[in-house]
Amino acid sequence: MSERRRTVKDLLGDAKDASELMVDLAYAAVFFGDENIAKEVLRLEETMSESIDELRTTAMLAARSREDAEAMSGVLQLASAMEKIGDAAEDIARVVLKDLGVPHELRDDLRHAQEAVARVRLRDENEMEGKTLEELELPTETGMWVIAVRRDVAWIFDPDSDEVLHSGDVLFLQGPEEGIDLVRALAGAHPRHLPEPAARTLTGLDHAVDLLVEMKNADEVAVGLAYSAILFRDKGLAAEVGAIEDATDEMHHELERWVLRAVKEGADPDELRGLLHLAFASERIADAAQEMTRIVEDEEEPHPVIAEALAETDEIVAEARVSEDAPAAGRTIRALSIRTETGMAVLAIQRAGRWIYRPRADFSLQAGDRVLAVGPEDGAAELADLCGDRGADDED
Repeated sequence: MSERRRTVKDLLGDAKDASELMVDLAYAAVFFGDENIAKEVLRLEETMSESIDELRTTAMLAARSREDAEAMSGVLQLASAMEKIGDAAEDIARVVLKDLGVPHELRDDLRHAQEAVARVRLRDENEMEGKTLEELELPTETGMWVIAVRRDVAWIFDPDSDEVLHSGDVLFLQGPEEGIDLVRALAGAHPRHLPEPAARTLTGLDHAVDLLVEMKNADEVAVGLAYSAILFRDKGLAAEVGAIEDATDEMHHELERWVLRAVKEGADPDELRGLLHLAFASERIADAAQEMTRIVEDEEEPHPVIAEALAETDEIVAEARVSEDAPAAGRTIRALSIRTETGMAVLAIQRAGRWIYRPRADFSLQAGDRVLAVGPEDGAAELADLCGDRGADDED
């Protein structure tokens, strides 16, 4: 019996999931200096390329008239942007595989980010085999969320709570760095001991590293906002993506200036070379995110299959304003356990006209902050309650 041909909707959804996971894993490979995670990015790139090639063929076969072809052009434009994101993520992973040099300062900075991405394989002796994700309660017990599972060569993106784990499964998780060893213990793996960052005087290299981390955070926000802008045909979100892309261009230029200063200060040329490769790849991700939003700027309605594919991810971007008497006012993201309590991950916070992308766990919210978060639709109301945002009620 021949294998069922996947639909354009299926292929577009698979490509979206793969491109987002590739970016997360590529930076995780840099953070840990882990070639195994970097190789997972390359495996995903092969899977994604197959999906994109099949999508292009299916789209061409589906076009029976000029009108069909014009309607399908937006699908191909979106697929092309996804492919560019995947290619950039592969380049980030190859910095690790080619040992181009990653400054230890970069790993220190990434370590203190709000969330880390980890790859954990279930050993022969583990406490997770045969249990569903719901039974394991990993978000509550460890703070980590399973964002994908690789079982042999098959990928399960955004697995359901009733997914049963098997020995040999490779889990990809996201959450606070201190939760990684908790999951590794359940999976029968040894803990990973990372050295404490050493105190140091800021150098040109330090400034360049800080900018690269900010570019990484901006990339993640841009991609998340781009998908939501397309799903809801929201030109306001599309404009935010454009502003982020402009900001990453400026950050890249400033990073290059600090790298030149680092050369004068005697920094390791190999590490600087790796840093420049990472910065160039990061800028390409923001460029691709902006390219996606051009679908929104077009006055013509995009092909309905685009919304269908993106809607199946069960994630939306929600916005909430922090009021003075809100439970969130004056408290940190860590103390609020926003991800655990609402299922929403904070993408960015706007304060006094300035955006803070991917704020760290010790970031304190203040009255007047505008919070953008991504997660399940039912988490939006819980986020609004936490922020004391009664805007929806005022409209009734």
